[in-house]
Parts: sequence; C-alpha cells; structure tokens
Amino acid sequence: MKVLFCTDGSDISFSALHNFARWQREAVVDVICAIDWSFMPETFTIEISEFENSCSNIASGILERARDEIEDLGLKFGEKIQYCGETVSGILEQINKVEYDLILMGSHGKKGLQRWLGSVSRDIVNNSDISAYVSKKRNNHHKVLFAADGSANSRFAASEAIKYLDLRDKEIYICIVLENPNLLFLEGALDTHWLMEIENEQNKYATRIILELQEKLRQYNFNADKFAILQGNPAEKITEFARKEDIDLIITGTQPGKKKFLESSVSKRVLEIAPSDVVIFR
Repeated sequence: MKVLFCTDGSDISFSALHNFARWQREAVVDVICAIDWSFMPETFTIEISEFENSCSNIASGILERARDEIEDLGLKFGEKIQYCGETVSGILEQINKVEYDLILMGSHGKKGLQRWLGSVSRDIVNNSDISAYVSKKRNNHHKVLFAADGSANSRFAASEAIKYLDLRDKEIYICIVLENPNLLFLEGALDTHWLMEIENEQNKYATRIILELQEKLRQYNFNADKFAILQGNPAEKITEFARKEDIDLIITGTQPGKKKFLESSVSKRVLEIAPSDVVIFR
C-alpha cells in the first residue's frame, strides 16, 4: 500500500499517523510538508530568499521527525516532499504526480459553523478521487465500524478494508441504516399494513447484508458479532452509534467523482460530524 502522509508538524497530524499505523503495518509512506505563505497580504514585503530558507528549514525538521516516527511505528518510509505555497494546491499536485492508494491526514476539530469549514483535509477529500484516512484525535485503535448499505460502494469499501487493514484482534461492528417508511410518500404512510410490509422487507434486506459481510469477514478469520439495524438519517445514525460504542475507526465507501461527493454523500457528512477516525474507500 502506498500512502501520502500530509503533515504541517501539528500534533493532530502525527496522531493520524500513529492511529493509522495500528491498522496498517506494511505501508510505504511518502510524506509531504507544505509551508503555506499564501495567507500573506500582497503589501507584505520580505526578502524572498531568506523566507524560502526559513520555510525549507522548518519543513526539513518536520520531515525528519516524520521519518523517525514512521520507522519507529514499523512502517516503511518512502519519499520526503517539501512544498512552499498554498497547501491544498501542493498536496493535490503531488497526488497527480504519483499513484497513491490512500491519503493520510489529521483534521483539527472545529465547532459549530466552523466545523470542517476551511479545513485542508476537507478540501483535499473534496477535490481528489483518492481514498482517504482522516483522523481527529489519538484513539485506542481497537473498535472498527463497517457502515454498510448493500451498495457497490459499500461492498468495495469492505473488500478494500479487509485487503489493506489489519483487523486481527480488533472489535468489529457492522451498522446499516434504513429509511423511515413514513417519509417515503403520504399515500403509503396512511396504509398501516403497507408500512408493516415495507419495514419487514427492509429488515430482511438489512439482515441479508449483515450476514453477507459477516461471512466475508469470516473467510479471513475476522469475527463481527456486534451489529445494529437503525432507522433514520444515515450519517446522523452512524455517528450516534459510533459515539455510543466509542468506535475508533469508521469504514465507509463512496463513488469516485468530486462533484458527486460534494453534492450528496453519506460519507461526506460522516466525515464532517463523526468524532472517530474515518476511512473513505473510493
């Protein structure tokens, strides 16, 4: 697995690295450190060569720390990439140069309307088609939740997780969220028998999806005995369940395509509101 680890030297970015290393121990990790000077006003004057040297020294120190921590964590260190300029542009430029399996990032937790707004992690996920692992805090890296819905994206995410993540000795949960039949349309909602039939069929479908995923995991000697069939808004219910069970990592999938991800995606919303680490396989 080839990974691009994005760091600005912050604790949250290195927490992402430490969390990820507990799920994947055979990755080759390239590290990019982008020193952003794009925030400076045009009227600000500075000796360019002096500032570039200062940026380079800061980035070099961060990259050396990253190399040491990657090797201490048992991962394989790849390339060091220094970039001075607008952070998001620099990371996207690197992604376009090299074929990575995953982008690894930390995300500073913001509150209220500021949550996730202006975040480098958000912009990278929104503007790339690469699978992404986003972490918000250091955790116990023990409980993992498969957010399933029976779609091709969900099945692909499960296959990629089994392929790339070390799930041995982990506590594995499965969660599937059903739509409330009362919200489908008014005429049907007035028919109690019809509602009961729909709920019955929904539960049969959810049970089948859970059994399929459990069987898939058993083929690799992983057990997922803990599961939940919920009803309501998928992103909100997944997040509520993750909070209740103190989940460390949520596994979800989405279709490639920046526009689709930006417009309407359960994965996008989970990424915005869940306190857990989230890995989105595309």
